Amino acid sequence: MDSGTARHAEGEDGMRKVFMALVALVTTLGFVSVASLQSGASAKTKWRTATSAKAGGGMKALIKAAKKEGKLNVIALPPTWANYGTIMKEFQHKYHIKITDANPTGSSAQEVAAINQLKGQTRAPDVVDVGNSFAVTGVKSGLWAPYKVATWKTIPNSAKTAHGNWYDDYGGYVAIGYTGTKVKNPPKSFKDLLKSTYKNQVGINTTPTEASAAFAAVLAAALANGGSLSNIAPGVTYFKKLYSVGNFVPTKADPATVENGTTPIVIWWDYLQASEIASKLPDWKVVIPTDGHYAAFYTQAINRTAPHPAAARLWEEFVYSKIGQNDFLKGKAEPIEMQALIKHHTITAAAKKALPPTPPGKLELATSPELTKDATVLAHTWSLKVTS
Repeated sequence: MDSGTARHAEGEDGMRKVFMALVALVTTLGFVSVASLQSGASAKTKWRTATSAKAGGGMKALIKAAKKEGKLNVIALPPTWANYGTIMKEFQHKYHIKITDANPTGSSAQEVAAINQLKGQTRAPDVVDVGNSFAVTGVKSGLWAPYKVATWKTIPNSAKTAHGNWYDDYGGYVAIGYTGTKVKNPPKSFKDLLKSTYKNQVGINTTPTEASAAFAAVLAAALANGGSLSNIAPGVTYFKKLYSVGNFVPTKADPATVENGTTPIVIWWDYLQASEIASKLPDWKVVIPTDGHYAAFYTQAINRTAPHPAAARLWEEFVYSKIGQNDFLKGKAEPIEMQALIKHHTITAAAKKALPPTPPGKLELATSPELTKDATVLAHTWSLKVTS
């Protein structure tokens, strides 16, 4: 073999070695890439089915996985509603997870609709904050992922499901609010609101079949007119009468309609009136109707197909921590774990003192079967009797 042939052979051999090395490298990288993808998928699957932080490997593992996801999709959370603006800001700062709040002024019905319509998409809601009746029907539809937060035992049994499909977070009483400068004869009851002096003045925060606050207004009216927690029909009849005498304004009442005079009287949650209206209008007054006391809590649930399952679970841990619960309190809402905060001396005393006054007597909450029955009655009678 001459020197030219030898160099040619050496060149071929060298190229062969380089080629084989590249094949090995690509193969290795391929395995690494596949392994990484499988690892990521495995982590997401683990947290999608984890029923507690402990079941998923502990809080450190949950925080790590949530930070890796880096995002959390919430829906229908106005920043001023029960101090959610602060809660979201603190969560993002603490964990460096970006929160996207879709449709901030949306209703519970729209939250549920988004779960169904966006299933499988990265922009689907990870968690919801809905009226309890919507949480109950969501269980029947298989929408929620069972998960128990670290403070599970401090949540009253009546405010959660046994398996952790949903759990109440904060609440208050249905109240009548009015503009002191425009409403010269303050109403004190549902009966008062039927007086001719309140013509074209009374509003609720949207359709009762879509929003829990409006649903609660009708149920409170039912209690004031011979109904019960399981019989909302008298409330529908009451609003039909309120509409027929010209006092009920069938539009979505909110701080803007109060300020422009469209609805100088609003039937809404006491804590939302305190945080969203009274903070803007110094002459806004709030009274719990003497003839219909109704209190309820809103409810948290995790989307069973959440695109960010670890972040969703970490969010719940934060909401039910002493920080999250005290933040609700600072928003003038009663946190579901308030008794535990008091017991362990971890409650913000000034915020507790600033809560809207509540009526005396034992607080009775509607049960899931009662709310389901009421929701069914409302769905079949509201539009026919009130808005047609």
